[in-house]
Amino acid sequence: MHPDPANQQPLEERVNNRSHRPDSDAFRAFMASSWAPASNELPARAEVADHAARRRRAISEQFKSERLVIPAGALKVRSNDCDYRFRPHSAFAHLTGLGVDHEPDAVLILEPTDEGKGDDGGHHRASLYFRPLAGRDTKEFYADSRSGEFWIGPRPTLAEFKALLGLNTADISQLEVAITKNVGEPAVGGISIRLVRKVDENIDALVDTARYNTAKNPDAMDFEVLDDLDAKLAEALSELRLVKDAWEVGQMKIAVAATAAGFEQIIKSLPRAVAHQRGERVVEGAFFARAREEGNELGYDTIAAAGNNATILHWTRNTGSVNEGELLLVDAGVEADSLYTADITRTIPVNGSYSPVQRKIYQAVLDAADAAFAVAVPGRKFRDVHNAAMEVLADRLQEWGMLPVAAAVALSPEGQQHRRWMPHGTSHHLGLDVHDCAQARAELYLDGVITEGMVFTIEPGLYFKNEDLAIPAEYRGNGVRIEDDILITANGPVNLSAALPRTPEDVEAWMARLS
Repeated sequence: MHPDPANQQPLEERVNNRSHRPDSDAFRAFMASSWAPASNELPARAEVADHAARRRRAISEQFKSERLVIPAGALKVRSNDCDYRFRPHSAFAHLTGLGVDHEPDAVLILEPTDEGKGDDGGHHRASLYFRPLAGRDTKEFYADSRSGEFWIGPRPTLAEFKALLGLNTADISQLEVAITKNVGEPAVGGISIRLVRKVDENIDALVDTARYNTAKNPDAMDFEVLDDLDAKLAEALSELRLVKDAWEVGQMKIAVAATAAGFEQIIKSLPRAVAHQRGERVVEGAFFARAREEGNELGYDTIAAAGNNATILHWTRNTGSVNEGELLLVDAGVEADSLYTADITRTIPVNGSYSPVQRKIYQAVLDAADAAFAVAVPGRKFRDVHNAAMEVLADRLQEWGMLPVAAAVALSPEGQQHRRWMPHGTSHHLGLDVHDCAQARAELYLDGVITEGMVFTIEPGLYFKNEDLAIPAEYRGNGVRIEDDILITANGPVNLSAALPRTPEDVEAWMARLS
């Protein structure tokens, strides 16, 4: 006989079948008693609060009279009932100043006001909606494995977040009304919403439903127009991060310093890596340990690529061996608790000394990087950085007899043959995301003018695969990239990652000192 469907346990409840949680009245009453009183002391206002307020003010200026909805995002399932560590969306972190992992499901709303009547003389009032700490007299305290204090530890209260961030705060139970109230067409007195989409599917659905229910003619709604409204908000939030403020620069320096410490651990791990059948994992693990000790996480999956794997641009499997005589390319970054990340690459000789061919390739990449540094100054175009590096690499490839045409022909838009061995860009913006400001318009990014306060990478490379028959055999199996994190100042670029050696001589001396 088949079981009665009416008596079947719902699928979503079955993940708790492994648990043996008591639920008697006596247990609930006992769990609610005899706890020390919570502290009523409020935290001091965070240093980031004033910076975040200025960022919200700048966005307010661009979207007067519109409700702006910026979700942190929800927890994401890794497997069954296990979640990934939570990381809020970068736009949410930028506008609130919140990092680390304590605000899943939170939403920042900028509510329009009369012009000039909002926060700091702007046109909106900002409120942070989140799930506050449940009392110890509630079932959530001990029974909710995603948000109960017994399971995940304490969370800030509404009052604590308000004091820390200088933001109005509200219980997440009020969120639906805050998003949907008075939604409608501005021509008839309604409020238009702009949403950072694809961050929290529940918020996407709530906004879409509100728009549909308040439309004069729902069946004629132009969803492309609405999507464009939301895309413009994402674009503006991304472009807001193109120039870093003083607090952000300080966080970048923290991330870079932790990353430099991680690279030192990599050097120290090399003997064990060489002895291990999956030595790349040893290298990866050495860096990850430092990232968790000193920061929040990795800023991105570490590339620990030895030998021919170094010619695979995004090699993150890290399952290969690390052998004497090979080059080891490591691309890694620590994400600070504020969520700002470094992004640094060094290519080191496993045995401590570059072979003549390895040194030749390395020096070419270093010369390209130095040429890029020379043009990374205020007033130049961002794309000039890439072009300067390419000129050096094309000339060197021609000198080595690898180009099928002259370097000048390869550098033309119709040529580009040199890109066979350097197919990626030389620079990208860096900050809350490893590839920061990704939704910015091309005229402000690739064609943008380098401006004081920008932070970006300079990372040329050459990648000669074992399988590449277009090059002499002695070059094959070597991949080299050198990547540094650059702060643009009025006087030119400052190499934030200068503590890590760059020249072949300095790299060899560094390795000898740490071995």
